[in-house]
This record gives sequence, C-alpha cells and structure tokens, in this order.
Amino acid sequence: MGYKMIVLDLDDTLLRDDHTISPRTKKALMDAQEAGVKVILASGRPTYAMIDIAKELQLDAYGSFILSFNGAKITDFKTKEEVFSSTLPPETIHNLYKISKEEGVWIHTYVGDTIVTEENNRYTEVEAQITGMPIEEVPNFVNAVTEPVVKALMVADPEKLMAVEAKLQQTLAGELNVARSKPFFLEFTEAGVDKGTSLHQLIHKLGIKQEEVIAMGDSYNDLAMIKFAGLGVAMGNAPDDIKAIANHVTDTNMNDGVAKVVETFILAELVK
Repeated sequence: MGYKMIVLDLDDTLLRDDHTISPRTKKALMDAQEAGVKVILASGRPTYAMIDIAKELQLDAYGSFILSFNGAKITDFKTKEEVFSSTLPPETIHNLYKISKEEGVWIHTYVGDTIVTEENNRYTEVEAQITGMPIEEVPNFVNAVTEPVVKALMVADPEKLMAVEAKLQQTLAGELNVARSKPFFLEFTEAGVDKGTSLHQLIHKLGIKQEEVIAMGDSYNDLAMIKFAGLGVAMGNAPDDIKAIANHVTDTNMNDGVAKVVETFILAELVK
C-alpha cells in the first residue's frame, strides 16, 4: 500500500510532553514530505496554537493543511485560506453555559485569539499553557459571547467530566458533537463535525483515497479519524479502548511513536 497522507494529532501524539517534536520524528516527517507524502496536522487546538508547529514542519512549502478546533476549520497553510469553517451560534454557547452551571463544571470558549471564561481555573490555565493564548476572566459569560464561535470546552476533574460526557452525549445527540480531547477537556463542536468528517472533505479535495491515509492519535476526539483512515494508529500512551479500535498500536509520544510508524509504513516502502 502506498500511503499518500499522514494525519497527526498534536498533544500526546506528535508532540512530546514538553510540547516539542523529537529530532527523529521531525526527520521522518520531513523525509516523507520530500517523497511527496502530505503531512496534515489535526488538533483540538485553535488555529493560532498550531501555526508554530506547522511552520517547523514547513507545511507551507509542501502545500499542506491544518485541521484545527477538532476539524471545525480546515486551513490551507500555504495560502492561509480557510477552506472549511464551522461555527456555533451564541445561543448554543449560552445553553452550554447553563448546562455547565447545572453540572457544576467550568466552561470556556474563544473570542478572537483570547480564551474567555467567567471563572478561571486550573484546567483553563492548562489550555492557556498549551495554546499560548491569554485568558480573559469576564463578569458575565453570556454577555461576553455575542458572535458565533468555533467550539466551547467544559473542564473539570476527569472522573466528574466522564459522567458529564456520558450524559451530554445522549441529551445533545444530533445537536452537537461531544468528545473529550484530554481527560479534563470536554469539547463541543457543530453536530457532524469532527476530525474524521473534515479529513473526508480534505482527501476529496486533494484526490487522495481513504485507504491511502494514515491517521495517528491518542484520545477520544481522535476516534473518528482513526476509524476513517486506511491505517488508523493509536499511540502507546492512548487509553485501551482507543487502542482496541485502531489497526495498529505504536510506541508512546515520548518514545518516537510517530517516527516509528512513518519509518515502517512509508519510508521503508520507498526503498523496496
């Protein structure tokens, strides 16, 4: 099988725990791009928080794309054109705020390049550290969100959030896509929008077949693209139920799991 596209989650997949790419992984991805393979970044992160990584991998030079906000935006990194964008109306975010109060969890969203929350907390601080975006603590969350936004997150201790996730996946079915990206992040995007559906759109645009795609991830917001890809790969640090649905399980993000897949399934095939 000649794979033509590698789709990578960022945190806990492509990136090590210090949010850097290992030299071995970077070399493997650059070699793959030199051979004509598209490298696509697909993250729950906002677009703003993916740019430096895309630059490091020179995605603009290779005419590649980034899928941000769990697939709610697709950006041509060479032209910086948004080729797909999905948003949620303010009324939906206001309803999620109401639900967050009922469930006793925090909520935040993005207004421009700022994280907006009514009550700052340790998990929103984690989001700020990951994305490099500032936090604005507002007196009234509903009043602060007056325009459509791409997504919202409920955040809380993992055990509590797991119960909230199970409940809301039922009550909001057909209205919103609900998925955890980290044990303490529960993300909400437009119904029918996830990394898998956006990947489907992108390969159609590029003329690449489903079976020619490798997708790698570690968490529940990666499930759709792992299932969709011709070779769906779970990281060694992924939960067991993610590993169970993958075609292949690689090493961890701290032990060059991405590089090992690229070397085995792409680079080794090029020299045969």
